[in-house]
Amino acid sequence: MPKFIDAIAGFGVTFKAMFKKPITEQYPEEPGPTAQRYHGRHQLNRYEDGLEKCIGCELCAWACPADAIFVEGASNTEAERFSPGERYGRVYQINYLRCIGCGLCLEACPTRALTMTNDYEMADDNRSDLIYGKDKLLAPLTPDMTAPPHAMLEGSTDEDYYRGNVGAFRLTIQPKESLL
Repeated sequence: MPKFIDAIAGFGVTFKAMFKKPITEQYPEEPGPTAQRYHGRHQLNRYEDGLEKCIGCELCAWACPADAIFVEGASNTEAERFSPGERYGRVYQINYLRCIGCGLCLEACPTRALTMTNDYEMADDNRSDLIYGKDKLLAPLTPDMTAPPHAMLEGSTDEDYYRGNVGAFRLTIQPKESLL
């Protein structure tokens, strides 16, 4: 008799599921919500004035265990400035055929230029379309941003940008003695 009770207890999950109403999702027409911290497609972020946060250091490419990221840095000039500081990422590519979504590239980024969005629909029938370039990865410009290349905000330094002291409508520059 105990073996019969063990068998009934073993089928308990099955019996509970048999009498529940099925949940049907209308996926392509009505996509469901994603978890708030879901790691999907990558995004290259911008500062509030439109300059790119990526400085072309290539640390994300070195940290990637799947070798899915390619970065080629270049030098900024006063005539063409894409990011604060000396360098910017001239070429930035992520191969989503190789990316495993581990997030190590996010941890390696010193300027928090790279983040992951909740966008999960990246399937395609063409392999070359799954290599995302900078044109697909860069965050869109908001109406109060200026498209790069342009100079940094007047009176600011690259350190102000990295510390977050530069905003679209504010610029707080502290005296040097208060920084010590």
